[in-house]
Amino acid sequence: MKAIFEIHSTLTLSDISSIIQENKTLILSAAAKQRITNCRQYLDTKMVDKNAVFYGINTGFGSLCNTQISHDELEQLQYNLLRSHACGTGDFVPQEIVKLMLLLKIQSLSYGNSGVQVETVERLIYFFNNDILPVVYEQGSLGASGDLAPLAHLCLPLFGEGKIWKEENSKFEIQSSSELHLPPVKLKSKEGLALINGTQFMLAYAVWCVLKAQQLYNHANHIAAISIDAFDAKLEPFSPQLHAVRPHAGQIETALHIRTLLVDSEIAHRPKVQVQDPYAFRCIPQVHGASRDTFNYVASVVSTEMVSVTDNPNVFVEDDLILSGGNFHGQPLALVLDFLAIATAELGSISERRTYQLISGLRELPTFLTPNPGLNSGMMIPQYTAASIVSQSKQLCTPASVDSIVSSNGQEDHVSMGANAATKCLRVMKNTERVLAIELLNATQALEFRRPMKSSKAVEDIVTQYRKVVSFVDKDRLLHDDIEASIAFLQQ
Repeated sequence: MKAIFEIHSTLTLSDISSIIQENKTLILSAAAKQRITNCRQYLDTKMVDKNAVFYGINTGFGSLCNTQISHDELEQLQYNLLRSHACGTGDFVPQEIVKLMLLLKIQSLSYGNSGVQVETVERLIYFFNNDILPVVYEQGSLGASGDLAPLAHLCLPLFGEGKIWKEENSKFEIQSSSELHLPPVKLKSKEGLALINGTQFMLAYAVWCVLKAQQLYNHANHIAAISIDAFDAKLEPFSPQLHAVRPHAGQIETALHIRTLLVDSEIAHRPKVQVQDPYAFRCIPQVHGASRDTFNYVASVVSTEMVSVTDNPNVFVEDDLILSGGNFHGQPLALVLDFLAIATAELGSISERRTYQLISGLRELPTFLTPNPGLNSGMMIPQYTAASIVSQSKQLCTPASVDSIVSSNGQEDHVSMGANAATKCLRVMKNTERVLAIELLNATQALEFRRPMKSSKAVEDIVTQYRKVVSFVDKDRLLHDDIEASIAFLQQ
């Protein structure tokens, strides 16, 4: 029997992690149902007055905001809105991101400020619980006025239009949503706008990337510890006294993590010939630590957005107000997604430099980490691959959030471009994971040339597990396979 998660007023990154990892079933709490019901009833009462004008409820959208829609056309307006705004294109959004979009849209609607029906939210929950994942496209959102195009694609299946991913024979295939044979949800006034206004596309990427970044930080420290001993580097730069006088939290945490990982290392504690090590080793606390601090800051912004109402207009039943504002604007997410991409790319950048040092024939290590260089190229070309990936990540780190293009006849005159920040941040995450996997391949290879000396128990345990999937490279072989196996090892 599946575990259950009750949608209520709070949602944390830890909650989302457990929902996804444990494949939990969502249900609406009684309080959430009541909030949604009260808001819908209030809105229905307001719509009795046919002379009242509310943006997006009985008017057109964007620059058509001054065009009033007749009462008997309000239902048709909802369907027209979703159909006309489903203009996404490009690659498919990954299914794990689509599932997060559903969860985050459900959470935002549960606060009772959006004017939707309980039936609409329950259908979204049905999709989530049964892995009925709408087909959504990467391109089309400006990251302001909500993630209009991707959210329109997300919600078309509510009334049997659009496409879905449906699991068949243990793999996902694309079907028309009409093949679900579900009764279409009959959308009421305001619901179309509530569904497509919001930041759930950007936010889903941000949640996935923040959770991934936290994993990559830990991987980076573990792999760096292997590289430190493989390169016979000093532990002095990780001494607590150094970091006490420059007390950035991430720097202190990283130095402690490395000291802990290597506390009982025979290699680390033997006398060293060199006075100093290159920055890629000596400055691990400062570089990894700065990324760690960034990840924590981004997580705080993302956590706030996860418990926010981001459609427009918003309904405040207790205050008897319907207010049109700009909570759909993605600027808070756009800025931190750019920052997150930069901080993650830096983990890859310094990782590639450690790989380069390891293959350079220094510190009594053979050139390119092969027992017979010349006849064998050894680890020469994996570093090329890492350098290529790092270069691409640098290009992807050009901020999206500094751009804006006017849309909707000038009504939407400043946009965040947070959707573009989101999709490229995901690419940087995957790039950095690949670069770290290449360092792991090289660091474990180099460590073998330190035998019979041993690293710490923690490091040797990692190497033992890794050797079950990637063996020592004694002569040239197809290293693509080793790189892919290394990536899979990090994803366990």
